[in-house]
Amino acid sequence: MKKKAFSIRIFKEIIRDPLSFIFCLGFPLVMLVVMTLVNDSIPKETGMTIFRIDNLAGGIAVFGLTFIMLFVCLTAAKDRSGAFLVRLYATPMRSGDFIVGYTAPTFLLAVIQTVITFAASVVVSLFTEVELDFVGLALAAITLFPTIIMFISFGLLFGTVFSEKAAPGLCSIIISLASFLGGVWFDAETTGGVLLKICKILPFYHSVKAARLAITLNFEGYGLHLLITAVWAAVFTIAAVFVFKARMRADIL
Repeated sequence: MKKKAFSIRIFKEIIRDPLSFIFCLGFPLVMLVVMTLVNDSIPKETGMTIFRIDNLAGGIAVFGLTFIMLFVCLTAAKDRSGAFLVRLYATPMRSGDFIVGYTAPTFLLAVIQTVITFAASVVVSLFTEVELDFVGLALAAITLFPTIIMFISFGLLFGTVFSEKAAPGLCSIIISLASFLGGVWFDAETTGGVLLKICKILPFYHSVKAARLAITLNFEGYGLHLLITAVWAAVFTIAAVFVFKARMRADIL
């Protein structure tokens, strides 16, 4: 009951903010349309398919999830700065209740965002003569679960450690890293060299690759990319839980 009440409060807090609709839904969909138009302007002779809807959909879905991280971070940081959490610490709620309260509603929002992104991709595919497999889209949505957990953990960790003013700046860095080094806007494989090695070190590249492979039902390397993403998600989830519990104990004392 405590988890449910706190989760509902977090859910309402996010959807009441108009920026959540602009960044979580509006901006990714706008980029989906813009990049599709860019793809149409690229001569077919170049063989560049990074912005073709079957490749673009997975990248945009991951890009959109970075804003989920931002709103988790902002919500947690605001709760701390306004002493809201400190007052709740006096209640019977435990650290696990708070963590579930932040995670459950934002996970639901992330799933809804992913479904809307893929639905919009299907509409775009009707105008671009590139078919999208519904089984592939469903698999891609499930494939993104570890990525959702990872970004929520990023947000909870940053919101717990940093202030309301500092946390968004750090999230902006992660958003930039995820979009560029994740290979959302360029084909990382064609660059090769040091840049590709950096991309492979970070989890964002693997999140995008797993989603793209799932959409096209291409399972060559799919399991490895998904595993790497899941490991990163697990590591940062553990880190976020540990830091939140430590901060909670410090605030109580």
